[in-house]
Amino acid sequence: MTPSARLSAAIELLDQILTGDPAERALTRWARGSRFAGSKDRAAVRDIVFDALRRKRSLAHLAGEESGRGLVLAQQYLFGASLDELFGDMRFAPAAISEEERERLARPTPAPDPVRYDYPDFLDDELRRSLGDDLPEILTAMQARAPVDLRVNTLKTTLEEAQKYLARDLIFTQEVAGIEGALRITENPRKLNRSLAYRYGFVELQDVSSQVVSKLSGVKPGMNVLDYCAGGGGKTLALAAQMEGQGALFAHDANPLRMKDLPERAQRAGADIQILSPDHLDATKKFDLVLVDAPCSGSGAWRRNPDGKWRIGEKKVAELVGLQRKILADAQALVGDGGLLVYATCSLFNCENSEQTAYFLNQFSNWKSVTERRLSPLTGGDGFYISVLEKLDA
Repeated sequence: MTPSARLSAAIELLDQILTGDPAERALTRWARGSRFAGSKDRAAVRDIVFDALRRKRSLAHLAGEESGRGLVLAQQYLFGASLDELFGDMRFAPAAISEEERERLARPTPAPDPVRYDYPDFLDDELRRSLGDDLPEILTAMQARAPVDLRVNTLKTTLEEAQKYLARDLIFTQEVAGIEGALRITENPRKLNRSLAYRYGFVELQDVSSQVVSKLSGVKPGMNVLDYCAGGGGKTLALAAQMEGQGALFAHDANPLRMKDLPERAQRAGADIQILSPDHLDATKKFDLVLVDAPCSGSGAWRRNPDGKWRIGEKKVAELVGLQRKILADAQALVGDGGLLVYATCSLFNCENSEQTAYFLNQFSNWKSVTERRLSPLTGGDGFYISVLEKLDA
């Protein structure tokens, strides 16, 4: 595909997404129906679409319209692309730029913060309350693509050996300062899934903020541990590495289908993880540590899932807050005396984070706070919150 043809495909996809089609569904359908598009074409179109969604409001404001064409036109203008070479009478290219469009791009008008920094109006108060003076810098970072981070699996290898294996497949990395065992890919991230290092279980894809959860959790070799909301199992595998293969590690999720790939991932990583369905979670069994990576708004991961930023509503956030409180209440009953409850979200919002910890401590007097940490792109990774709570002896 030519660069112009890629823009045309992105415009068509964005028009579908703007009318309500989920981004992943639209992209998957397009890829399956576009046999002419090679892997590089599919990746390029995806990048155009996701970048436009990250900055949907600010791009639409610059273009003067919220449409696929408007978003892509403003995006390419800001990239400094030669618009007359991409838009015009060439085969498969978007229509030529009108004088009116050219005039709009050349004369941008001031925009309020929710437009300038690309977030829904209803979140303005919560974001200001949660981020304070860091709001402009954090949300500006959220307008860009996220880095690709890896966790070195110490059950199988060392950081140095993992880097060597990655380099054999031309995947180059650098260590992430302050986070032991974390690598950031600097070249060829799309080669990872076919690399020997990945196939041998030497590395796992995991944002550095997510890696911090297991490192701050207080987990130790020999513990009896439960990942209560395991999902795909990324944090479960990180806990297994921290436990050095010693102790017992269980994974549970309210929807067991989310864990369908975990047994294969665990085998590749050399981790011993026991899967517990909701029916097999024994309320009388107590754990030394229970991790609750709770369902949340996902606002801390807007760089990776920009479509989710525009799909969440005020009612949904309130529902999530209620669900998080219920999950915490259920999970704390599974912790033995002196044990730890680790609450984590990939959210920027205080209502899902510090206020949930405060609410929990007010409801359950036999607990105390041990550690509380808020992470954001300013600390190098996604937005994340971690709260470690200790159950007092009866």
